[in-house]
Amino acid sequence: QVQLVESGGGLVQAGGSLRLSCAASGRPASGYAMAWFRQAPGKEREFVAAISWSGESTYYADSVKGRFTISKAGARNTANLQMNSLTPEDTAVYYCAGTYYSGPVASGLHWTFWGQGTQVTVSS
Repeated sequence: QVQLVESGGGLVQAGGSLRLSCAASGRPASGYAMAWFRQAPGKEREFVAAISWSGESTYYADSVKGRFTISKAGARNTANLQMNSLTPEDTAVYYCAGTYYSGPVASGLHWTFWGQGTQVTVSS
């Protein structure tokens, strides 16, 4: 079973940037796609971005395209989310997710393991 641990959340002013990291550990140690989701107070969890195991395929929610960038680091078992031009509407708990799938990422994937989440707060 793969374990996911998020880090990098915090408080930032509108227009600022934050970088989230998700470190995966456990076995099997390869062959899984990774993603970020977020959940704002009183709202359902929503998809933010995903990246394939190889790092060559990415997919974004329309609300973050052009502002957020997902990337792989290390031995492909870390997924970073660079968030720029943040707005108060980006305030949420951000969750890392993964699933055993080695192809290109797109909508409709079933995410099977999750981290505990990290809080991102954007002040106006």
